[in-house]
Amino acid sequence: MAADERQKHCRAFLMKGFQKMTPTSSEFCAYGQACIELARGMFQLLREHNAVLFATAIPRGSGRATGPAKEMLRKDKVFLLERFFYFLEAQKQNGLLVMDGTEKTQDRKFVRQLEGYFIKTNTGRYRSQWIVPTPFFVSSDMAYPIQAADLCIYCVNWAFRLPTQGMNEPVREEIRLEFYDWLRTLQFRGDGYREGIQYELWGICYVPNPCAPGRQ
Repeated sequence: MAADERQKHCRAFLMKGFQKMTPTSSEFCAYGQACIELARGMFQLLREHNAVLFATAIPRGSGRATGPAKEMLRKDKVFLLERFFYFLEAQKQNGLLVMDGTEKTQDRKFVRQLEGYFIKTNTGRYRSQWIVPTPFFVSSDMAYPIQAADLCIYCVNWAFRLPTQGMNEPVREEIRLEFYDWLRTLQFRGDGYREGIQYELWGICYVPNPCAPGRQ
């Protein structure tokens, strides 16, 4: 649709939501097109403002730890902090963790896990020199950066795959064609160091078993 026509139908679509009326097919179409345009514009803004993407992916249905491991920070989150740390170290800047608030009991559990990681592990204590170890919680509907992160998460979930590492879930082809290159462009690229060995790091990391012991 032309921009003016799309805007008119979008407004009608939103108004009918308030009025408990069923939108027309043209209004549904206009709203869908507007959502795609918003996503395109959001990725463009992220690149223009030098945003850097970090994400860890785990298989669907995994991530439910049992026993003492329930109180430990899950491995995929540790790897996410690892990449964030190396980015901050290169920039010589401290970094904040801003989280999308969920249910308070779960948020408190996550804070305890973070505190355990940053206080009780040597690696966590070392990384706290650049990462502020206490997260901030905000409501996503009031924080545009969290909404931008939600968009990136959605596109990673449906369009980004590493088949050689076992990441073989189906993709939504229309999302892959539109946004895969954006994800590759924005993701972090850097070097990590472990036991005197330098290795390459990428911002998007796949963790097949987030509750298993060991780095592998």
